[in-house]
Amino acid sequence: MKGALIGCGFFAENQMRAWQSLAEVDIVAVCDPDPVRREHFQTVFGVAHAFAEAKTLLEQCRLDFVDIAAPTPAHAALVRLAADHGVAIICQKPFAGSPDRAKALIQYCEQKGVSLSIHENFRWQYAVREVIRRVHDNEIGTPFFGRISYRNGFDVYQNQPYLARVERFIIEDLGIHVLDIARALFGDVSRLSCETNRVNPDIAGEDVATIMLRHDGGATSIVDCSYATHLTPDPFPQTLIEVDGPHGSLRLTADERIYIHTRDGCQCHEVTSHGPDWSTPPWTIIQESVVAFQTHWLECHRAGIEADTSGRDNYNTLALVDAAYEAAAHHTVMTPRRWS
Repeated sequence: MKGALIGCGFFAENQMRAWQSLAEVDIVAVCDPDPVRREHFQTVFGVAHAFAEAKTLLEQCRLDFVDIAAPTPAHAALVRLAADHGVAIICQKPFAGSPDRAKALIQYCEQKGVSLSIHENFRWQYAVREVIRRVHDNEIGTPFFGRISYRNGFDVYQNQPYLARVERFIIEDLGIHVLDIARALFGDVSRLSCETNRVNPDIAGEDVATIMLRHDGGATSIVDCSYATHLTPDPFPQTLIEVDGPHGSLRLTADERIYIHTRDGCQCHEVTSHGPDWSTPPWTIIQESVVAFQTHWLECHRAGIEADTSGRDNYNTLALVDAAYEAAAHHTVMTPRRWS
């Protein structure tokens, strides 16, 4: 399959390296308005073509898909442009700034007959996939409680300085991943509440958020995120998970192990991520998950089925982000929108 990467920023390097590790894919072009970034990608990754404008790229290259890694405000125009050219689309999260814009993009892609998938990689981390599998295999019974925590003091602003300037920060940039894990584990959400805080005085948005979710299946979960929590060693970029069911409890801990507790005792399972040969700590967990997502997308595309994180599925995660901000602003319980 021939593809193009649109957007040559910090995280896009992971997407590019992951594509190059898949023998069935050839990234034939990159696109970025910044000449330094696009030339860097073209040189480092040996890409045949580099463009400043996506319109020119799509007019001059015959593609099977595009991978959009540009900033969120550019997504709507790029998704529509790619759909007009009939190519499959992968778009970085959050793929739209609101549920209304997301709905319009999903419907536009459906009208054009092209697939829209969202690059949501946290649920594809090896340890998280193992938790999801064990919960869905009913190892502890139907869950009634869960907690998904992402708390660290990592300097996320060093490589992505723009994050210090956005008014919506940790829920929209990071919490969207953790909320997606909650949905993957426990299903869709009927109501939620949320509280936020800004601990770092030098940023514009919130860097701490705690969200309580009531899922359709009856489980209650807590999603909590923080970039203001100082720990030694720092667990970045690990997501820690607790799940309680009637037959036992599951814990994914910072030592990269899953512990299953039952009345008969405790079982321990190692879930250490073995990243690709190009991965670099502490990013190994994330980089491995990028390869896993792209492999999944490729398999689904070949089979003619939607990826697990299709636009329609991801709409319900994005709606949780929107509802969380509303709940925090008004100190109330919200019923999130849902794709129907």
